[in-house]
Order: sequence, then C-alpha cells, then structure tokens
Amino acid sequence: MRIAVTGSIATDHLMTFPGRFADQLVADQLHTVSLSFLVDNLDVRRGGVAANICFGMGLLGTRPILVGAAGSDFDEYRAWLDRHGVETGSVRISEVLHTARFVCTTDADHNQIGSFYTGAMSEARLIELKSVADRVGGLDLVSIGADDPEAMLRHTEECRSRNIPFAADFSQQIARMDGEEIRILLDGATYLFSNEYEKGLIESKTGWSDEEILAKVGHRVTTLGARGVRIERVGEPVIEVGCPEEDTKADPTGVGDAFRAGFLSGLAWGVGLERAAQVGCMLATLVIETVGTQEYTLRRTAFMDRFTKAYGHEAATEVRQHLA
Repeated sequence: MRIAVTGSIATDHLMTFPGRFADQLVADQLHTVSLSFLVDNLDVRRGGVAANICFGMGLLGTRPILVGAAGSDFDEYRAWLDRHGVETGSVRISEVLHTARFVCTTDADHNQIGSFYTGAMSEARLIELKSVADRVGGLDLVSIGADDPEAMLRHTEECRSRNIPFAADFSQQIARMDGEEIRILLDGATYLFSNEYEKGLIESKTGWSDEEILAKVGHRVTTLGARGVRIERVGEPVIEVGCPEEDTKADPTGVGDAFRAGFLSGLAWGVGLERAAQVGCMLATLVIETVGTQEYTLRRTAFMDRFTKAYGHEAATEVRQHLA
C-alpha cells in the first residue's frame, strides 16, 4: 500500500520553561499579554508534521512518500530521512526560501506555546499529486497534514477529482482556517484526525454536529492524550484503545505525529483499525519518552515486549509479522 504524507517539513527549536504558564497570566489583562519566559535549555531538532509522520513510518518499514516543500538547506535533513526509510523524491526545493521553523516552549505542566515560520512551505501549493503518483506508480492513500493552507485545499480537491482516498489532518492550521475551508477539507475524507480539543473546534467552526461530521467522513479518529484514542464510524461500534505505560514523560512534542505514523503503518500492513491504533499508541509512547520528534529509536524486541504487555499476545502475534 503506497501512502503519501503531505504537510510541513521544518526544524524545531524546543525550549523548556521551569514554571507554569498559568501562573504568569492575569485574568483581566489577557487582552494585552506581553510576556517573556526565561528558559532553561534549547534543543534544535528536525520536525514538521509530514516529516515526523514519515520518519515513524520509515522506522516501521512502510516506506512512506514525503510530499512537501523545503529550502536549499534541506540536504542534510533529506539524507537523514532517506537513511530512515522515507521516500523523499517528491519534496520540492525552494530556490529562495529557507526550510520552515517551529519555535516552541513547554512549561512544567507540559503546556506549550509555539510559533511557526512557514518559509519554503508556502511553495507546497505548487506540488501536483498526479506527478507524485506517476513517479511512484500510483497512490492508495494521501494523508493531508498541516501545511500551506492553499496546498491543503489543492491536495484535497485533487484527491477528490482523481478518486484517491485521503485523510484530513489539519491540526495546527485549524486556528487560522474559517468554517468553509474546514468543511471543504474534511468532506469525503476516508479518515479525519484530530485531538479532543480540535474535535470541538472543528464542530464549532463548521457549525456541523458530531453526527453530521461523522456522516461526511469514513472514520473519525480522535486522540485523547493519556487516555489513548477513539475511532468512530457510522453504524459501527466505537473502538477505544488505551496507551501503554510510560517509562518517563520527557516531551510531548510530536506525540500526535507518532500516533499517526503507527496508525497509517497499520493500514499499510492491512491490519484492523484496533491493531493500527495500538501500534500508533505504542509509537506515541516512545516519542513522549524522548526529547525531539525524531530522536527515538525502534528496537524490534523491546517494542514488541512493551506492545505485548500493553495489548496481549494475540495482538502482538498479528503485529510482529509485519514489523520490520
């Protein structure tokens, strides 16, 4: 199964604030917020939602196709992704803009404040999926992640016109999109990904109820933080999967991307939705135990031992045969 993942390719600048953001906010002055946080450390990491998802899929051996735009400073990043099983031949390289940057500060409660510079990502709107499909021999699913908004709209419309199944996964871009744009992006999606807060925001902005949205997509996949994930389909029982026990909680950045990497890999393997969600939750657990979105490793034996402990021998036997 050939899965293309569209979305941002970026460098992450991750900082840690030892206090709590909430303690610095004055309720009656929120309309004039002006704050500066003295942080303890800075980690510069590879990131971007599409690259993060593809990295995890590459570790799982499913050879994802990365689709996005980067700057001329992408060579080292490309080599890293190539080495970890990602197909990068469809990345557009800008002649004038740098690769995007994400700057994020995390407080002691694991709340986050971030800013994103689009850079070369703005050229993603120039990428045509047909040329990607022709180059790799067709596409079975396109995951449309947070990206240049015009690129997201173009990729969605092209998937519809060419009858390519797609997953709507606009996450960080929900804040800047209006209801009409969100309605266009999700209508007809085979999968709709969001976290619990984004789920409510999608419903608020579109004016559609949970039931109305579910009728317009094949599967609604909602991540629930430490509680795992819920998968809903019209007329089918709800699937709920919990998370494995964490060894430590180092940094939540990229956890949602890792879940998607595991879930999409499960789809590529052809396992059921529950198994795919279990793989996603296991991979997400590895990420939350690591600082950085692509700094974790996947050791097959250790991965399967923890997976077996969390989900049982029957689930492990089914997944083990696919794990690279």
